Amino acid sequence: MTAKDQAPIGSGFHAKSTAKDVVEGIDLTGVNAIVTGGYSGIGLETVRALAGAGAHVTVPARRLDVAKATLADIPQMIAVAEMDLADIASVRRFAADYVASERPLHILINNAGIMACPLSRVGPGWEAQFGVNHLGHMALALALEPAIDRAERTRIVSLSSIGHARSNVIWDDPNYETRNYDKWEAYGQAKSADALFANGIDRRWKHKGVTAFSVHPGGIFTPLQRYLPEEEMVALGWKNADGTIPEAVQAMFKTPEQGASTTVWAATSPSLEGRGGEYCENCDIAQLANESSQRWEHAREWITDEVGADRLWEMSEAMLAKA
Repeated sequence: MTAKDQAPIGSGFHAKSTAKDVVEGIDLTGVNAIVTGGYSGIGLETVRALAGAGAHVTVPARRLDVAKATLADIPQMIAVAEMDLADIASVRRFAADYVASERPLHILINNAGIMACPLSRVGPGWEAQFGVNHLGHMALALALEPAIDRAERTRIVSLSSIGHARSNVIWDDPNYETRNYDKWEAYGQAKSADALFANGIDRRWKHKGVTAFSVHPGGIFTPLQRYLPEEEMVALGWKNADGTIPEAVQAMFKTPEQGASTTVWAATSPSLEGRGGEYCENCDIAQLANESSQRWEHAREWITDEVGADRLWEMSEAMLAKA
């Protein structure tokens, strides 16, 4: 296995740093960014931090009215445009319009996603979590290549999750056509794919000045949990039976402002020059998991596998060719 070394760098930040903390002192004037899902949860806080540092942020949105209303209180320049990650034609239209504007793209944050939803299908029959979280974002990046080429340097950040530890990519049946559907296994597969995509695009586009990372934002209560009933969150230990949050969970979970910090750090930190393709957590490169790792931390070996990243790239290109 050819793998990234996943060596932490000692960034000086920590699990409870906020997005505003990590971008302090960084001037993003003249920087163009795209943040998918940038009108909810950690995506919204990512937009606030980038715009607050001077970036012009475009937020592609499936729910245009909601996005415009949510972002109306940010005084910096924000653009909202229609896009649905479940509809590859919609993704390609958005990207074509962005490319036609002749703006360079300096930051692309693939933040939007769905988690642990009932079995559903998008595109030409793709399992929805794999289709939305991975394939939609890969299609977006590929279609934005001309805008990325206009920028001397671009950071691409792919939102993964410690959920990747639940499953590698299910190579022989990623769309659950022959195996029984497991919503958490499918989520794990999608999050592993998100990390492998960052690994793959970093190596393929390094010569263009592209640097890519995947990130685990941490445990955060956001609309991402919309498919989870209360009783399941109680069973997972995230909530008490009365709906309150256990003290241990409160101590471990992050606010949305804190959850956005690793994304913003990966997108902007000068300390990451010369790195790329790695999985980050708590505002640092995550170490490779070992026998002492807790289930909620560190990078599992398969998401650092360059052979696996290349295999996913080829498989995904073939899938997207049918959309």
